[in-house]
Amino acid sequence: MGKLDKKEQVGELQRNLKTRHMNMIAIGGSIGTGLFFTSGNTISAAGPGGAIAAYAIMGILVYFLMTSLGEMATMIPSSGSFETYASKFVDPALGFALGWNYWFNWAITVAAELVAAGFVVKFWLPNTGTTIWSVGFLAILFGLNLLSAKAYGEGEYWFASIKVVTIIIFLIVGVLMIFGIMGGHSVGFSNWVLKDGKGNSAPFVGGGVAILMSFLTAGFSFAGTEVVGLAAGESENPEKDVPKAINSVFWRILIFYIGAIIVIGFIIPFTNPNLLKNGVSEVAYSPFTIVFKRSGIAAAASIMNAVILTSVLSCGNSGLYAGSRMLYAMAKQGKAPKMLGKINKRGVPINALIFTSVIASTAFFASLIGDGKIYSILYNLSGITTFITWLGIAICHYRFRKAYVAQGRKLEALKYKALWYPFGPILAMILCTVVLFGSNIWIFQAKTFSFFDFITNYGSIPLFLCFYFVYKKMHNTKIVSLMECDFENAEKSI
Repeated sequence: MGKLDKKEQVGELQRNLKTRHMNMIAIGGSIGTGLFFTSGNTISAAGPGGAIAAYAIMGILVYFLMTSLGEMATMIPSSGSFETYASKFVDPALGFALGWNYWFNWAITVAAELVAAGFVVKFWLPNTGTTIWSVGFLAILFGLNLLSAKAYGEGEYWFASIKVVTIIIFLIVGVLMIFGIMGGHSVGFSNWVLKDGKGNSAPFVGGGVAILMSFLTAGFSFAGTEVVGLAAGESENPEKDVPKAINSVFWRILIFYIGAIIVIGFIIPFTNPNLLKNGVSEVAYSPFTIVFKRSGIAAAASIMNAVILTSVLSCGNSGLYAGSRMLYAMAKQGKAPKMLGKINKRGVPINALIFTSVIASTAFFASLIGDGKIYSILYNLSGITTFITWLGIAICHYRFRKAYVAQGRKLEALKYKALWYPFGPILAMILCTVVLFGSNIWIFQAKTFSFFDFITNYGSIPLFLCFYFVYKKMHNTKIVSLMECDFENAEKSI
């Protein structure tokens, strides 16, 4: 074996993500097509007040989760992140189940983004095939991730920058329209007291049930914020960069999400049928496009389509990164095939990246076969995996802090301390559990009960438990006692 091969075999991830990369990874993870499209669906279902409540509650959940992750990631920066923390501070079986659950989520998400990217390009080139574009985009994203972690961070930096600039412009234009400076006349508060012909009245439509059912949609919009925890393992200065990225999460949520919902609620009535058309193939019906058009911007649809394309590519970029790093971390701990832990000379887990890309492309091509039934099953199963991950993060932090104190360690020694412990992780656990079991209650409200919808929307819960108990049985794992939680060697194991 030559020197290069040996390096690839025993190499380690390289810490070359800079502060600006970490900040934009956190921002890019929390801004996606969920804000650009499904925010309109939420306003239509729950009214502007209900939408604000749903996004605000999910925003609080994400804030506590990010501070929990920040406390652990600054002390133990690891590419395995919460999978590592679960194995060290809760139960190795939980780490195994969380790791594969998270990887599956991102592999299917990458496939979904490839499908979306093809539709986005079709807006400009309606007569072109979507498959060739999707394959081309996968090649670009694979190339970015193959170059180095820094290349991934640089790509995410520019993708996220475009989204941030767009939202800032949207908020400025929206405020000008609300006060009548743009768009012809002041809109006032008419849409906040509007009634439809079915007895529903703004600002809250459908009451608490509508807000509950909007949790899943709002939560999906924030999915990806936890990627910064994995990126901590390749940050140049995790003690400085991770807290800085974490601390900005709350303000991004407040300004970008709540601000956007308020603007949309003022300008577009919840009765507007176009709010229900939220697929990426109908960019003209994005709430952002509607607002920009009403302001007098002629090329609104084309501009938003370009922004949505960057958002789709950003999500796919993060998916390949997060999936490959999670596989690498699990391989190093013996929870995935050893070959997936191979590192090339640029510090990239090459086999893990290839495997994630192959599975993502396989799922993508499954969407082209017949009516895409296989892909629909996979996509629906991945639906609530984000909340399973978030529940795992909250449990990890609760145990992390209890073990830290139980072993006589001083809280002042923590490099970053999450506020409001244990309230934060306990509230996060409660909210995640509510979403896991309550947000899909529409299945039981349908006139005809569908076993297909029930299995594909709730199936990931028993699948996760199956991973947990099978690994626990095979390896005879036990809950790690507080005094046995290993803080000294936790980072070294990765």
